[in-house]
Amino acid sequence: MTLHPVESPAAGESAETASPVAPLALSVEGLGKRVRLPTGELTILDGIDFGIARGERIAVVGASGSGKSTLLALMAGLDTPSDGRVLLDGAPLSTLDEDGRAKVRGEKVGFVFQSFQLLPSLTALENVMLPLELRGDADVEGPAREILDKVGLSERLDHYPRQLSGGEQQRVALARAFVTRPALLFADEPTGNLDTRTGQAIIELLFGLNADAGTTLVLVTHDDHLAVRCDRALRLDGGRLVSA
Repeated sequence: MTLHPVESPAAGESAETASPVAPLALSVEGLGKRVRLPTGELTILDGIDFGIARGERIAVVGASGSGKSTLLALMAGLDTPSDGRVLLDGAPLSTLDEDGRAKVRGEKVGFVFQSFQLLPSLTALENVMLPLELRGDADVEGPAREILDKVGLSERLDHYPRQLSGGEQQRVALARAFVTRPALLFADEPTGNLDTRTGQAIIELLFGLNADAGTTLVLVTHDDHLAVRCDRALRLDGGRLVSA
């Protein structure tokens, strides 16, 4: 079932004069993904429908191979679906070409990955400045320094990723994700490469930054203890949505 926001007119207000309902932050309608293999066609996702309200914190959970990362890639516009569509703030994302999707990602979306995805030739400060530079902001260093201070790395600005611990690299990645103040943040197993103690510190930081910014959060995780910290969970099994 596709989710559509519905709101009744206020007393004394006709349907014609009622204020329009704000679109969901993200809507997924009939989403499917298939790939061709030498042995035939493989269905990765099939008939996925759900909506995410602005400011919601959503966990995407399921066993390995259930389609979690594929779903995230489709929601973020990193891949295109075989069926259905993704709407970001009511606008169809999956019908845009790659340049169009990249523009939307640069303006509205932030990412945190398991493998950090920092550029090794750039310092911590330069890694965080990069998305602001790509967006064409006039001031890139000020906001980058501010967010790196917020994640506790004000003394590590000139260090390269190879000079940072795993936890510090993920802090840089968090700073880079939030520096553009994205409307929607995707986090794909953000603690997967970290030990338990460091991972817990990163999660506290992630949720704290998210609360401060009021960002809509989509968190892909295999950890049910982490999922319960979100407002609700979308559970995938064999490429199908089994609970939302």
